[in-house]
Amino acid sequence: MDKIVENGILYDFYGSLLTPHQQKIYEDAVYHDLSLNEIAQEHQISKQAVSDLLRRATQQMQEYEKKLSLISRFRRIRGVCDGLEQAARDGSVTPEEIVSAVSVIKKEL
Repeated sequence: MDKIVENGILYDFYGSLLTPHQQKIYEDAVYHDLSLNEIAQEHQISKQAVSDLLRRATQQMQEYEKKLSLISRFRRIRGVCDGLEQAARDGSVTPEEIVSAVSVIKKEL
C-alpha cells in the first residue's frame, strides 16, 4: 500500500512531465488499479512493455524528486504548518513562535 501511495504522490508532483502515453498508462496502473494484462490489452501492447514503461516512468519521476526535492520540501512545510496549527488550537503558541514557524516556511519556499 505504501508503494502505491508513494507512486501516487510522485505522479501528483511530476506526472505532467511524462509523455501523454506514459501518463495514461501510469494512471491506469496507479489510479485505476488495472492489472498489467488489462493495460496491455487496452493499449494493444505487451505486458512486458507496460511493465517497462511503468518502471521507467517511476525512475524518471524519482530522478526529478532527487533533483528538485519538491515532495520533501512540501512534507517539511506541511509538518511545520501542522505543528503550528495544533499549537494554535492548544493555545500554547506565542507570537514569537508563530514568527519563527513562518520563517521556517519561508525558507522552504
